[in-house]
Parts: sequence; structure tokens; C-alpha cells
Amino acid sequence: MFARHFIDSLDFARNGRELRGEVPVSEMPRLQDMLAAPEACPEPSRRGSISYIVRGFQDRDGKLKLEVTLDGMCQLRCQRCLNALAYPVKLVSRLLLVQEGELDESSVEQDDLDSILADSHQDILALLEEEVLLSLPFAPKHPLGACQPVAGGMDWSEPERKPFAALAGLKIE
Repeated sequence: MFARHFIDSLDFARNGRELRGEVPVSEMPRLQDMLAAPEACPEPSRRGSISYIVRGFQDRDGKLKLEVTLDGMCQLRCQRCLNALAYPVKLVSRLLLVQEGELDESSVEQDDLDSILADSHQDILALLEEEVLLSLPFAPKHPLGACQPVAGGMDWSEPERKPFAALAGLKIE
């Protein structure tokens, strides 16, 4: 079981602290719908884990930020064949910490800078899970031609099994 860490995000950034660790993707509940079924990856080592570094810092303008670095692997479900798809997670996010009163249109005018609400009890696991979810493709797929047929699935090669074959005869030329 992953030991949950909570930080005071403003204090963490102001003092330039750093937190490192590794979290199994099985500990991220909102990610579970995207993952391949456990039977597709029977070995726990292949199900995936993500190494992380959360570093707080103050930029040249005096703004407090968190830098989240993620590196690892997770087994997503291919949307073509529904088999496991090894997906590398590698990202670095810089997040501006804003306080509740500061969050308005003028502070969010920079589109290239992501902002999060500063929290005195910031859940690191929730932050990591959010960053992973935002980095994943909407519909993960194997490269074209790499999908394997699902065991026990439909065989679409037989003409009577093609549900739209009858429509081909109705096509107007």
C-alpha cells in the first residue's frame, strides 16, 4: 500500500522542498477505468508503477510553483482490440500555486501556465493521479496493424458475420 503524503503547498514551494517516490498505478482509483484488466497483466511488475518527483520553488517573479516530474509505465486498454497496451508516462508539469482570492481572469491569462489552488493539505497522490490522467490519450490504441484479435471474439472474415454486408448491395453508384 502506498503511504499517502500531504503537504502545505505554499510552504513546500516557499522553502524549496522536494518529495520523491514511486506509486503503483493500482493505487490511483480514477485511473482504473483506463487500465487493462488485471488478468491481461498477471504479473504485478507489468501492471505499472510511476516514479515521481514533486519539487517546490519560487520563480524570478516571486511566484510559488510546483514542478511535478513523472516517469513510468502503465498498461492501458487498446480501444481497437481491448488488449493491454504498454504506455510510457513521461512528463514534467510546472504548476502555479494560486490562492482562492487570486484566481480570476487576469491571473489565468497565460495559457501556457497551468494553475492549481494552493492547499494547506495538498494530497500528493491526488495531484499525481490528476497529472497522469491529463497526460493520457483520449482513446489509446496500438499502432495500425499491431492489434491482436480478442480471444473468443467475433470472426468478421466470414461474409455472413459482416453485419453491414447487406447494405453494400443498396449502395447507389
